[in-house]
Amino acid sequence: MLKIAKGRISYWAVLGAVLFMIVQVVSNLNLPNLTSDIVNNGVAKGDINYIWKIGFEMVGFSLLSIVAAIGNVFLAARTSQKWGQNLRSDIYKKVIGFSNDEFEQIETSSLITRTTNDVVQIQNVAIIMLRMMLMAPIMLIGASFLAYSKDHQLTMIFIVVVPVMLIFIGTLLYFATPLFRAMQSKTDKINQVFREGLTGVRVIRAFRQDQREQDRFEDANKDYTNNSIKANTIMALAFPIMTLIMSATNIAIIWFGSNLIGSQAMQVGNLIAFMTYAMQILMSFMMLSMVFIFIPRAQASAKRIQAVFALNSTIKEADNPTALPDTKQHELSFDHVDYRYRDAEMLALSDIDFKATSGQTVAIIGGTGSGKSTLINLIPRFYDIESGEISLDGININQLSLKDLRRAVSMVPQKANLFTGTLRSNLLYGNPDASDDELWHALDIAKASDFVKEDPDGLDMHVEQGGGNFSGGQRQRLAIARALVKRASVYVFDDSFSALDFKTDAELRAALKQDEHIQQSITVIVAQRIATVADADVILVLDNGKLVGKGTHEELKNNNKIYQEIINSQLREGALPNE
Repeated sequence: MLKIAKGRISYWAVLGAVLFMIVQVVSNLNLPNLTSDIVNNGVAKGDINYIWKIGFEMVGFSLLSIVAAIGNVFLAARTSQKWGQNLRSDIYKKVIGFSNDEFEQIETSSLITRTTNDVVQIQNVAIIMLRMMLMAPIMLIGASFLAYSKDHQLTMIFIVVVPVMLIFIGTLLYFATPLFRAMQSKTDKINQVFREGLTGVRVIRAFRQDQREQDRFEDANKDYTNNSIKANTIMALAFPIMTLIMSATNIAIIWFGSNLIGSQAMQVGNLIAFMTYAMQILMSFMMLSMVFIFIPRAQASAKRIQAVFALNSTIKEADNPTALPDTKQHELSFDHVDYRYRDAEMLALSDIDFKATSGQTVAIIGGTGSGKSTLINLIPRFYDIESGEISLDGININQLSLKDLRRAVSMVPQKANLFTGTLRSNLLYGNPDASDDELWHALDIAKASDFVKEDPDGLDMHVEQGGGNFSGGQRQRLAIARALVKRASVYVFDDSFSALDFKTDAELRAALKQDEHIQQSITVIVAQRIATVADADVILVLDNGKLVGKGTHEELKNNNKIYQEIINSQLREGALPNE
């Protein structure tokens, strides 16, 4: 936990909490001693003035203890909450900087659990440590010393009581700690099943698998519940048994103390004070046992969080990045590029070689799993290549800063994802300074302005999470418009026209070709339909990660076997109305 605490907590606040706690404990330890003085020197002698005097001292120490407790709680709570806030922010920043490889190593459900539940465990232990962890040892040492000063003979009782308590606490920890540790992984499982159920609810309903998914969640939920019941049942034994031990200790103290009082070897006030110190000693052990129960679970959470911080992105920034030239003529080049997924034996892409310049449209087509999306993910460096070179405007993209590179590339992913907010906030995502005219221009090109104008709020219309209040085709067109608002050198459309009908698809591509800015940029289109790629300047045909064809539609139609097979399959399906 020390690793994830460094730089994320205020050491001055921790020091303040420690000082307040010392004042609180010292004040509490003085009260039994003052009670003893009142009984021995005030009540026994009938000295009212002495009783008032010591009584006011007790009130003073009580008020001091209250003030110190408030100060300690305030600083402990502030420190723990700020620690949690900083952890959540740092985890989010770290995750946002992950490449696609890192996202494949830790599941999304686990990342959510680590950012929420694990951080809460750290926060809880932080406040417990600044309260109980500080209080228990100070009180234990102080109460033991003061109890011994009252009567060293009665302290022999602790020779029996303390070992019994330690054995009991050790047994509880032995059985409960593994259960508390297991709760984190079981929380991961619940989040995973619940998240899959929510994101795949349409598929679940379509295949009538509601009961199956309910059973999956019930199994994960029951597993977590049973584990929690076991852990908390074991810990529930602590309080009644501790009460029994404390009661037995009190009886022993009263029994032996009364004999000492009877033989005038001890005063009544000292017996009362000794009993209070004995309870403080036993309560200190109890608090320490609670701390030792929570610490292993928090330690497990800390390791899971540290694992996120220790996961270094495979995408490295250049030490001395080169700036992109300020030019209207752009060039994108793949020079014999090979790419392999992490730990994969086979290359995902092999010997990819092509070049495109401003105003050109490069289309990529191929069967499912041929590497189309993988190829375009290499352009903004979502992955790093194994060999070869990718350059933009004559500069190896590895020599560009990620900020400059991704500013120069505007991408529409396969899954059109919109963010909660307004349509305006979504369209401004890549270009916050865009005017309303530019937004409407992008919507016109994307063939999305009609249904936006129909809404009375226009650009300020509400967008639900993921764009759930739009159809699939509308989401795709809005995602395309968002990409067009961004002024980029390269526009990448990853199968972004699949939800559009042939007419809208054709109109949208025609509008793209007529746009002045697009004419000065490079357009890369991934598509499944021949109709979508037919008018591209260069068509790349991929098969099993290899570039098996490169040319225009007419050239490939006459000379490339794979391209011909795609045409024939779509002719049979009626997907080529103009062929």
